[in-house]
Amino acid sequence: MRVVIQDDYEKMSDWAADHIAGKIRAHVESGETRPFVLGLPTGSSPIGVYKRLAAMNQAGELSFKNVVTFNMDEYLGLPHEHDQSYWYFMHDNFFDHLVDMDPDNINILNGMTDDPEKECAMYEEKIRSYGGIDLFMGGIGCDGHLAFNEPYTSLTSRTGVRDLTTDTRIVNSRFFGGDPEKVPAQALSVGIGTVTDSKEVLVLISGHNKATALAHVVEGGVSQKWTCSALQMHNDAIICCDEAACGELTVDTYKYFLDIERKERL
Repeated sequence: MRVVIQDDYEKMSDWAADHIAGKIRAHVESGETRPFVLGLPTGSSPIGVYKRLAAMNQAGELSFKNVVTFNMDEYLGLPHEHDQSYWYFMHDNFFDHLVDMDPDNINILNGMTDDPEKECAMYEEKIRSYGGIDLFMGGIGCDGHLAFNEPYTSLTSRTGVRDLTTDTRIVNSRFFGGDPEKVPAQALSVGIGTVTDSKEVLVLISGHNKATALAHVVEGGVSQKWTCSALQMHNDAIICCDEAACGELTVDTYKYFLDIERKERL
């Protein structure tokens, strides 16, 4: 696992966006005919990355013409036009700001499906049809959950229906007028196995409230209690975090990753 520590949220976002842009450009320059397949999250963590990527695209520095995206999750029972659906979030914060993104290349789970299990199976099959995901970006919750894979979700799980914990509904209630009962009780989500099957995984972690999760993910054992800890078993996993999120790492761990990244830049 690689841990990249940046001074603050803005620098974390810039580093992650530059990394993703570099991967897309390298894919194109390699002459690869298949599209670059990019996994994407919602939430506050990736907003800075989306702004940076959109700015590159608008400036003609980065093309999304040959990029296919798959989003992590979607609330079950929310239509696209609902301002808290993840379909709405992604278009409002990212896709609507890209000048050459083909709408047919955008894949988001359908929260209004009549057959959730079939929808999830089709999503997994579509990912496979593209040869898998090249890079999956994600964020984590304060309890270390990745996508809507709450604590104790199987680390080999695939895309499926997830029951949301009371804590998650309380945290997300800030987007629903402060009422946890208005937050859907279920969501459709890629599984931990879906994410770790990707060739590369990049997870963003920022803020003091994520410090405990970061410490468990990096220094703790691989555990269903901290589902993001599955990244310890991935050959190309990167955690990009800010200083504020490092508050509970041991000094030796913190210094180790700073030293390794410094040598990478030399």
